Amino acid sequence: MSDFDLDDCSPDNRRPPSDTEQDVECDLKLSEDLNLMVTRNRTTMKRVANLVLAVNKLNKSLSLCGRDLSDVALCGAIMDCMVEETVFQEAWNSFSGKPLFQRCSSVCEVTVSDERQKDLILTTREMKLQAITLKAGNCDREVNFKMCHYSPPSSINSLTVLLSVSKNLHISCSMEDGKVSLILEQYSQESLNEINQDDGLDRFLFFKTTPPGGSLVSFESVKFRGWFISTSSVDVDPSVEMCQADTSFRVTCFNVKHQEKK
Repeated sequence: MSDFDLDDCSPDNRRPPSDTEQDVECDLKLSEDLNLMVTRNRTTMKRVANLVLAVNKLNKSLSLCGRDLSDVALCGAIMDCMVEETVFQEAWNSFSGKPLFQRCSSVCEVTVSDERQKDLILTTREMKLQAITLKAGNCDREVNFKMCHYSPPSSINSLTVLLSVSKNLHISCSMEDGKVSLILEQYSQESLNEINQDDGLDRFLFFKTTPPGGSLVSFESVKFRGWFISTSSVDVDPSVEMCQADTSFRVTCFNVKHQEKK
């Protein structure tokens, strides 16, 4: 495994080095297979604190991924835990112009389970997602989602993703009678390279956020803010639906596990 370079990318630290400053390289051994090399210009307590927090979070994330990830899957896991995520609270109509989301080349394969260890599966007859506890020998029923990242408008500081069951089958949202529903919708992948506010395709996008200090993530609809992908807290209810954050008996936090590409 080659070294992974990480620059300090805090907004207040993005400046060219002065002539009197010298580059310093720090090589950190995370495991026998992975080194983290950090290049920096000036040592400050803020940078040291950020580095310690980042390395601790990275170690925790990689310990959950296993040791047999491909380079692409490993880089996806690293970026997921290193990129700072914040929740954007403003509504669409507060923007001037049309917000544009652009598809990134980064695509990773993941499985998703809720905080009660229920796995997401696909019922082929009804073409719906369900959450159930899979017993040994049935793990192949888990859905291997393709998670694609999108570069959001500069006004938004949240990770934005598309979750696909297959190349042209994606998780989508629709609203009827004031209630948002989760559906699986067929749509050409090539037609989702760029998404504007007014074309309605933001129904396919979700803000992927992680609570401070946590490892689980939530998926909030970009088109319908305040609505999240959820499962039931009751084991006998396998439904996977959209719900609002304060809805009782619904679980909105998930464990996302990166998979080895076959």
